[in-house]
Amino acid sequence: MTFEYFYGRESDLFSFIRVPKALFKEERFKRLSAESKLLYGLLLDRMCLSQENGWLDEESRVYIVYTIEEVQDTLSCGSKKAVAIMKELEECGLIEKKRQGLSKPNLIYVKNFTTGPPDGKFKNCQNDNSGVVEKKTQELSELQSNNTDLNNTDSSDTDSIQFSSNPIRLHWDDGPHTEQNRRDAMDTTEQYKRLIDDNISLDILKERYPHERDFLDEIAAIILDVVCSSKDKILVGREQKSMNLVKSQFLKLNSMHIEYVLERMNKNTTEITNMRQYLIAVLYNAPMTMDAHYKAMVNHDMAEGLI
Repeated sequence: MTFEYFYGRESDLFSFIRVPKALFKEERFKRLSAESKLLYGLLLDRMCLSQENGWLDEESRVYIVYTIEEVQDTLSCGSKKAVAIMKELEECGLIEKKRQGLSKPNLIYVKNFTTGPPDGKFKNCQNDNSGVVEKKTQELSELQSNNTDLNNTDSSDTDSIQFSSNPIRLHWDDGPHTEQNRRDAMDTTEQYKRLIDDNISLDILKERYPHERDFLDEIAAIILDVVCSSKDKILVGREQKSMNLVKSQFLKLNSMHIEYVLERMNKNTTEITNMRQYLIAVLYNAPMTMDAHYKAMVNHDMAEGLI
């Protein structure tokens, strides 16, 4: 079987399943099999569809339906293997099943991999003989409830955290557990910051575009601000969109999307009156418009005989 080479940026034209690097790099995920890590990426991809279709429970938590038959078909394995892979994710706390009855498929809640036991020990995880460890995974909605509105800076009861040249301000609600809430929220924000910087390869982009370092910091800070916001809606362009949908889109951003945004900015000739709103819209649309943009470029080059 012979395949053609990629030319130019043709590889950017295709859709990919994204598996978080943390599953391969962090010690707490080392015991997970390669199949379970791939399946987790597939389940995360399905989450986007569920969010768009409004598949939320009474607590506004997103759920998906992904049957054993689908696992078999996607991973080309038997039913026994598919059940084992799914069970591995469940025992490690990365997914949670909710049974609906004999005639209906299970609902699956895909858990937030950036949270959980700090030492990387999961309850009853594969080959884990360290004993029973209490699961501490939390839902995204729980992490961001009430005490982590990054856009609220009107109150005098605020703390300021400096990321590069962009201050992010966090508002804390008063209450009996204020100090603990503050530490938890700061830990969560720092986890998301590391995740976002890793997703977009921020350090590499800064080396590649040294004159855009401050602007790249601003982009990363806006992504973090949106992802950690506790609001239900956000203005994207002229349309109010679900915050969960926008967060999902922002967590898909990679270095190619940021380079595309830089390219758009450099080619823009109109005055931008609200840079933050403009960047939110461009970043949200980048995964959808970038493919069409580069496909048009490839087609143009082919027509001109450059490829």
